[in-house]
Amino acid sequence: MGFNCGIVGLPNVGKSTLFNALTSTAQAEAANYPFCTIEPNVGRVAVPDPRIDMLGKLSGSEKVIPTFLEIVDIAGLVRGASKGEGLGNQFLGHIREVDAVIEVLRCFDDANITHVDESIDPLRDAETVETELMLADLESVERRIDPLRKKATGDRQAKAEVAVMEKVLAVLQDGKPARTAEITAEEQPIFQHLQLITAKPILYVCNVDEDSAAEGNEYSQRVIEKAEAEGAGVVIVSAAIESEVSQLGSPEERQEYLESLGLAEAGLDRLIRSGHALLDLITFLTTGPKESRAWTVRRGAAAPEAAGVIHSDFERGFICAEVIDYDDFVACGSEQAAKDAGKMRQEGRDYIVKDGDVILFRFNV
Repeated sequence: MGFNCGIVGLPNVGKSTLFNALTSTAQAEAANYPFCTIEPNVGRVAVPDPRIDMLGKLSGSEKVIPTFLEIVDIAGLVRGASKGEGLGNQFLGHIREVDAVIEVLRCFDDANITHVDESIDPLRDAETVETELMLADLESVERRIDPLRKKATGDRQAKAEVAVMEKVLAVLQDGKPARTAEITAEEQPIFQHLQLITAKPILYVCNVDEDSAAEGNEYSQRVIEKAEAEGAGVVIVSAAIESEVSQLGSPEERQEYLESLGLAEAGLDRLIRSGHALLDLITFLTTGPKESRAWTVRRGAAAPEAAGVIHSDFERGFICAEVIDYDDFVACGSEQAAKDAGKMRQEGRDYIVKDGDVILFRFNV
């Protein structure tokens, strides 16, 4: 499934360095000047999940295949982007296409790396980015609402759309993102159809210096307080460290290097997992001698929808799902042992898949 997160931020905050480390490539040119990333670069990154490795060992799988998240590195935004400044039009066009936003904020001092505002203030930077996104959304809603108002008198659908737009317009005019509008469950399809940038979930990434990678610093603490007030996610990462880690050959070397810095795991692993969670995704697992594999589905998905992620025939001809809880599978040591212990259960069409379910789908087409 093509879920993706767009990495956004001002120029020279470490976006492209993070993207390069994430994808372990040099797809995005990391250079000390604005607009070095002109076209959005797209990379697929594996979502770290030790459960799939464990299933692979227990099942003697020939292959172990993780689930993936798509990361889009988008050109740096500057003040005035909503009016076309810098690469504003391209930036805003690309960001509308992603499912969630990862906003990188510079939380380190370095006289050798210029800042567009000539000082370090992550909250000001966040306000700059978010103001431009809100202004773009405001312009989009204002442009569409008047023609709809004229249709609304005799058109029930247009009337419903106007009602949602007016809610969104009110929060945007108040300087708040569209996601803060009080939208009912019935209004959600209309709200989603508007494709507003500030309706997307957001994760703040504090790019800190190497010495602050473990505990953060005063800059990142201010971002944490902002995220908590908004109910948003936040991750502390040192792009410089992650860049070095990505160039090391083996997992053992990477882990040894991280431990030497007092870090239990790579910040990028936390970032990827947080991005996955930001999209409200869960992972279910399949396993056997040929392969053990992780699959992504939205939280709340029923068993046939999950089956369809593997193949449309599975959904079309769905009979049942044979489900084992991951912990039960590991405790028993194999699928057959779990089945013998009564830990495998048959679930029907109404079953809501849970994170970590180990599933065998039965189908007939």
